[in-house]
Amino acid sequence: MTTIPTINWLTDINVFAVNRLPAHSDHKYYETLEEAKSTVPMGMRHVLNGDWKFNYAVNPASRLEPFFKKDFDCSGWGNITVPGHIQLQGYGKPQYVNTMYPWDGHNEIRPPEIPMDHNPVGSYVKMFHLPDKMKNKPVFISFQGVESAFYVWLNGEFVGYSEDSFTPAEFELTPFLIEGENKLAVEVYQRSTGSWLEDQDFWRFSGIFRDVYLYTVPEVHVQDLFIRTELDQSFSKGELTADLKFQSALPGKVVGGLYDTKDNLIAEVDGSLTGNKGLISISVDAPMLWSAENPYLYKLYIQVFNAQGQLVEVIPQKVGFRRFELVDKIMHLNGERIVFKGVNRHEFNCRHGRAVTKEDMQWDIKTLKQHNINAVRTSHYPNQSYWYELCDEYGIYVIDEMNLETHGSWQKMGAVEPSWNIPGNRHEWQEIVMDRAISMLERDKNHPSILIWSCGNESYAGEVILNVSRYFKSVDPSRLVHYEGVFHNRDYNETSDMESRMYAKPADIEKYLSENPEKPYISCEYMHAMGNSLGGMHKYTELELKYPMYQGGFIWDYIDQSIMKKDRYGKEYLAYGGDFDDRPTDYGFCTNGIVYANRELSPKMQEVKFLYQNVKLTTDKNGVTITNGHLFIDTSDYDLEYVLHFEGKEIYRKNLDFVVAPLSDGRVDFDWPEEIASAAGEYCIHVFLRLKEKQLWADAGYEIAFGQYVFKVESLFETPQPEGEIRVVHGDVNIGVHGRDFSAIFSKQAGSLVSLNYAENEMIAYPPAPLFWRATTDNDRGFSQDYHSGVWYAASLARKCVGFEVEEAEGFVTISFTYKFSISEEADVKVAYGVYPDGSIRVKSSYHGAENLPQMPTFALAFKVPADYDQLEWYAMGPEENYADRNNGARLSLFKNTVADNFSGYVMPQESGNRTGVRRVNLTNQEGRGIRISSVSEPLECNFSPYTAFELENAKHHYELPNIHYTVVTIAGKQMGVGGDDSWGAPVHDEYLIRADQDMEFEFRIQRI
Repeated sequence: MTTIPTINWLTDINVFAVNRLPAHSDHKYYETLEEAKSTVPMGMRHVLNGDWKFNYAVNPASRLEPFFKKDFDCSGWGNITVPGHIQLQGYGKPQYVNTMYPWDGHNEIRPPEIPMDHNPVGSYVKMFHLPDKMKNKPVFISFQGVESAFYVWLNGEFVGYSEDSFTPAEFELTPFLIEGENKLAVEVYQRSTGSWLEDQDFWRFSGIFRDVYLYTVPEVHVQDLFIRTELDQSFSKGELTADLKFQSALPGKVVGGLYDTKDNLIAEVDGSLTGNKGLISISVDAPMLWSAENPYLYKLYIQVFNAQGQLVEVIPQKVGFRRFELVDKIMHLNGERIVFKGVNRHEFNCRHGRAVTKEDMQWDIKTLKQHNINAVRTSHYPNQSYWYELCDEYGIYVIDEMNLETHGSWQKMGAVEPSWNIPGNRHEWQEIVMDRAISMLERDKNHPSILIWSCGNESYAGEVILNVSRYFKSVDPSRLVHYEGVFHNRDYNETSDMESRMYAKPADIEKYLSENPEKPYISCEYMHAMGNSLGGMHKYTELELKYPMYQGGFIWDYIDQSIMKKDRYGKEYLAYGGDFDDRPTDYGFCTNGIVYANRELSPKMQEVKFLYQNVKLTTDKNGVTITNGHLFIDTSDYDLEYVLHFEGKEIYRKNLDFVVAPLSDGRVDFDWPEEIASAAGEYCIHVFLRLKEKQLWADAGYEIAFGQYVFKVESLFETPQPEGEIRVVHGDVNIGVHGRDFSAIFSKQAGSLVSLNYAENEMIAYPPAPLFWRATTDNDRGFSQDYHSGVWYAASLARKCVGFEVEEAEGFVTISFTYKFSISEEADVKVAYGVYPDGSIRVKSSYHGAENLPQMPTFALAFKVPADYDQLEWYAMGPEENYADRNNGARLSLFKNTVADNFSGYVMPQESGNRTGVRRVNLTNQEGRGIRISSVSEPLECNFSPYTAFELENAKHHYELPNIHYTVVTIAGKQMGVGGDDSWGAPVHDEYLIRADQDMEFEFRIQRI
């Protein structure tokens, strides 16, 4: 019976797949063993990617309904690229929303209704000739990803319909093919019933955004393959089973051959055949086990012979032996407790959205490995198959998450209100939800990297999702099941094998773990890395050793979801929600990555790499304790090198031989030359762990871990005062201090240092002033810092100089200014400038605290110098920016950058570029002239930016910032931490705040260079 397609399917819960083939494994297959071993592209596939003819309609009523007919002329249409999103190719516009549904405020609807006034329709046409190799054979088409629902016709005949944007939809084309040119027509709708199930925190696109290809199959074909590996209790014997399901004709014989990584044959066996199924079983003695640390993959070649004994199909399948299980309420891999050092990853490219390329994925997998990230959650949908192949090969643990999120149906503006939650206990939604689970599991089940199936994200809880969990467990008991949503409804606790929470504070996690919990704990999302964030991450990673049932977490998230756009002057910038006039929108909430959207590393990655180190290097003056946290590998793959720096400069370097077994400690002593550290000053011992040999993901010599130890040798002598003479001029308005080739002028009228001139080079472009405000970060904004602490913004803009003193002493003169502020009668700041004969100035800023003032963002002095002074050389914690609560991954060293480079690329302008532990920093022009700022007693925090805190505060995009005319110098005694527990209200941890009721002071010295 001919099926007549209808637009009503878009709102019919029971219609989500018409004529779609059953989901199956993503294995490849070839005609010969030689082809299978060569890993060439499949000869039985024909890719249809590229230019397609395209027509766009804003809603179904305005679409060109008969476009699919064989005689409908589409030659005058424009072109669109497949794979790709409609909204990123000049049609419609992208829209970013987080939890609310994208039609909120436009359409008053409830599931399964969809907007019909704005439901963009993309009509695609591809003309093709069937390749010769496919003629007289069955032909199928595979759509790897189409958002969110689509109809397919071939030569005017209806082929099928499918929903679920993120798993393949395949149809048979054989009955509809004709000789010569064939017309393939695809009608894609942005909104469908499935849209209610796809309310993920991402850009709302539509279109054919993953590969499309034709494929054929041999006369006998393995339609589905299910690989299972079992290990005995000693992990010394393995059993490989491969379940085969044949498509139509049955084989005469199947043979399975298992090879190791050196292509040595381990075993070859004949399979058994029963009905349309086959079974291959291979026993392996002392199998090499798969883990992220050593992702060992055997190669299984399944040869399929027809009834005449001819070889018709060969399947190459990589196999990893591993066992993942709960033991005594703790997750174990191959017998050892596992800790996930993870990240959530959206598929994203700043130019192509979720149409990511193989090159994107290769860059991502290498970046994860290079920064000690061992796990990925596919937030919140199944990824391209190639990603799982990479995770298998490179060694990354995966939580594979089905395409389900209904956040807007149960949580509104943060409040839990599930009165119309879907799917909940609404059994009419069971089949459409279960279909998504089946499609994911059937495709992905043979990837050893996948340890956990996830029942989706943020969809509350209920019987429908519970049944999904039961399905996963019944079909695949080799993996555990994850679902965080039961946190909001404990009636369905059975759904998840682990306690999973989002953005729980460290204290809340400890409370759970200390009350005899029933399940191991993971944070499926933590450390909301929005903008300048990730402060306090160490509080989470410290739990790894404290609580065995704490098994890690997944940072939110990997990459910023910002889209490259042009401003009105044609200059490209990274755009966020609202920049495309998309409403409603959640604006910049899509920029939470530890990697920028253009695939450049953000400074936050420095902290991630250190805190996720598998090998800890605890260093003291005499040696280093090496703690090998790896579960399965020793340290023989690494070189250990230690380097001694004196005042930032290297004076000694040596390599050490060492091997520390997994889950063990070792100690190596340093071999110092005599008197190597006898001179007075500061020393720093750096210890590096580097790869001995090139790996898939990094070259030999790549640094994978570091540790350091700082110590001082005190001087027996006092530092002499600078010699020479100075002349003090007491003017009516100004005090001038003059010496050899320099002058400093202090204005009683301006209440500050207004000139510092070295050899006719003026250094002060705008006078120093107390600064208490930093440009609001995304986390500050979420905490409403402008509301709570906005008085410090006012205090930074305006002050009154109420005191002026000049004190002349032998060899120097001190000029002091005292400031009062409108925000408090009691609080004041005194800034004293001590001028010496060599032109150096010793600056001391003292704050007198007062009660009833809010937390202070920073306690600093800021001034401007001409923009020509833009070269920086630091002796500080670095090399990337760091803050009081995000400097574990920073190291004390000498490093260089420029003022422009010091400004980090957070999509919304905000505080960035700070360094803690600043001993000294040189600010010079291209000729090497300028000033040095150095600490006097305690290290400083410093920032050098092209913009003031106020210019940054008032810009929502980089293009709104002014042209650069100055270098803004900010020298702080302390800046509060950046926080990161979440970005919607979590405060910075107490120890990283600045209390305004306490007295504070800091000192620094300005010297000419």
